[in-house]
Amino acid sequence: MIEFKKEKDGLVLQYSPRYGNEWVYRRLNDLETIVLKKTFSLKREHLFGKSVLDDPEEFQTVEFKIGNKVGEYYKIDKSILSLTYGLFIHEEIDLAFRSFTIEKNVSIFSVINDLKPCDIYIGGSHQNNLPENEFDKLLKYFPNTYELRRYVLARASSVLRNYFDIKLDGEKQYRRYMNNKVGKVGVDLRAMFNEGEIFKFRTLLEKLEGMLKDENTYTESQWQKEILQILLLLYPKYIAVFKEAPVLDSYSKKQRKLDFLLVDSSGNVDIVEIKQPFDKCIVTDNQYRDNYIPLRELSGTLMQVEKYIFHLNKWGKTGEDFLSNKYKNELPMGFKIKITNPNAIIVMGRENHLSNQQKQDFEVIKRQYKNVLDIITYDDLIGRLRFTIEHLNKFKKGDQQRHLPVKTDSLKL
Repeated sequence: MIEFKKEKDGLVLQYSPRYGNEWVYRRLNDLETIVLKKTFSLKREHLFGKSVLDDPEEFQTVEFKIGNKVGEYYKIDKSILSLTYGLFIHEEIDLAFRSFTIEKNVSIFSVINDLKPCDIYIGGSHQNNLPENEFDKLLKYFPNTYELRRYVLARASSVLRNYFDIKLDGEKQYRRYMNNKVGKVGVDLRAMFNEGEIFKFRTLLEKLEGMLKDENTYTESQWQKEILQILLLLYPKYIAVFKEAPVLDSYSKKQRKLDFLLVDSSGNVDIVEIKQPFDKCIVTDNQYRDNYIPLRELSGTLMQVEKYIFHLNKWGKTGEDFLSNKYKNELPMGFKIKITNPNAIIVMGRENHLSNQQKQDFEVIKRQYKNVLDIITYDDLIGRLRFTIEHLNKFKKGDQQRHLPVKTDSLKL
């Protein structure tokens, strides 16, 4: 049995041999090294206290000093664990045999040695210390006998089930077991950037609300430029935008111009149409057969965008090469533009004066085109920004378990 005792000047390993200690002293006196549990390599020079005597009593516990006290840490002798790095264990950490050795007598710190780490501090106040609870998690990562057996069964199951009927799915059991084990925990990136995200979305909301109050002071070009900046911050996947980008109308053999062509980080293109927020451009005030139908401004924009998508798809590989060459100086070197079923974003209109029935019919219209384009009003955009800010503030207060992470995709228009 192996136990540990903490002394003022060092850490002591206590070994109680099951069948007496005579063999221990015989080998040590012959200047041999004894290896306990394939982990601790001990020599006569490591003997401690009464164990140094030449005539120890039968069955007496043998003590070895395995580390010196350095400040609030025990510095473990590298030679005993065959380490190339310094190992420092805090004085308040409770140590047991399983702190050093796992199933099948595998040395934990010897395994870590293969990673060639710098000095490791466990617990305490050292600036780069591994907290005690994280050290406990680390120990759980190492496979036990049950896990090893499950792994072997999973490998055997994956082969045998292709040839025989087997009642037990070894792979399924192994996956279930591993899913219940502690998982890797990294830096909480969401918490790190939360303040910045709140500031960003608040700034966008204030900007948009201010623009809507003075919408008549903007020209169409100025308005589009400002809204485009907001969209690009909401859609960080887009790395470039090109105004009046060409597209070939293969039927009339003419080159038409898109308002704005978006290019994402993979090279795929989408279209965006931005209209100033006139009140009467969404749905009719009067019903047609109990339905509110799209006004000309909306239906015309929808038709125009669908045609652009059609022409882009028809242009295909020729269009990809043309656009890649045209904008090569404004894109990363070797970057290729791709036309792969482009989508479109339409930003237009207000719905703050629409009745509930008008809003419902408008939603039906939007969903009709959802597979190829997204239609958003400025009031809808404001609402989404507010909800996002509210959600981020809840996360900031620590309500992390009840709410799912906010993704920019959730702002998809």
